[in-house]
Amino acid sequence: MHEKCVLVTGASRGIGKACAFAFARAGYQVFINCRNSVSELKEVQRQILSAGGSCRILPGDVSGSADVKRIFHQIEQSARGLDVLINNAGISYIGLLTDMADSDWENILRTNLSSVFYCSRAAIPHMVSQKSGKIINISSMWGTSGASCEAAYSATKAGVNGLTKALAKELAPSNIQVNAIACGVIDTDMNAQLTEEERQSLTDEVPAGRFGSPKEVADLALGLAERHPYLTGQIIGLDGGFL
Repeated sequence: MHEKCVLVTGASRGIGKACAFAFARAGYQVFINCRNSVSELKEVQRQILSAGGSCRILPGDVSGSADVKRIFHQIEQSARGLDVLINNAGISYIGLLTDMADSDWENILRTNLSSVFYCSRAAIPHMVSQKSGKIINISSMWGTSGASCEAAYSATKAGVNGLTKALAKELAPSNIQVNAIACGVIDTDMNAQLTEEERQSLTDEVPAGRFGSPKEVADLALGLAERHPYLTGQIIGLDGGFL
C-alpha cells in the first residue's frame, strides 16, 4: 500500500489547518497551501513534522490556473498524485451588494469558486487513472439558504454546491466521490471580526447553542476520505441544526 496523499488549500489557519492535522495523524502525506500567510503555513508544517507526520508546504494562489499547475507539478515530483483533495481556500465579504466593487466580486469569485475548478481539474487525471479518489469541498450553509449582506459569498458557495453535484455524477463511473461540507457557524478567524454581542446573537440562533469547531469539520472530512464509497454528490450540512 502506498502512502496516501492529500492536498489542503487554505491550510494556514482554521478549518484547513485542522484538516492538515487530522490527515497527518491518519498517516497521510500532507501537502498544504495558502496564498499569503506563509509564516503560519510553515508553523503548521513544523507542528506536523514534530509530531512525526509528513508535510510539505506549497504556497501559491489557487484562484489562478498558473499557480495550480505549478503546485500540482511539485506534488507529482514527490508523489504519484493525490488520493484526496480538500478545496478549502475561501474568503468572505460582508456588506451591501451595491457597495461591492468589481474587484471585490472578481476576487471572491476566483478564490471561492475558480479555485475549486482549477484544483479539481488538476487532481482528476491521476484519480481516474487509479480508479479511486475523494474530492471534498468546504462549502457553507449560506450556499443553500443565502445570507443578507453576504450575497456574493452565498453565490460562490452555491456555485461550489452545484459543481460538487455535477462533478460527482461525472466522476462516479471512475470510483471518485465528490462531496461538500456545508458549514454553519464555525469558530474560525472568518468570524473573529464579530463583536461579543454579535457572537451571542448568532449563538442564540443555532439550535445546538454553540459555534462548531474546525476540528469537527476536519473529522467529518477525514471520515468522508476514509469511508463511504457509495456517498457522492452530497451537500452535507454541519451547522448544529441551523437549517
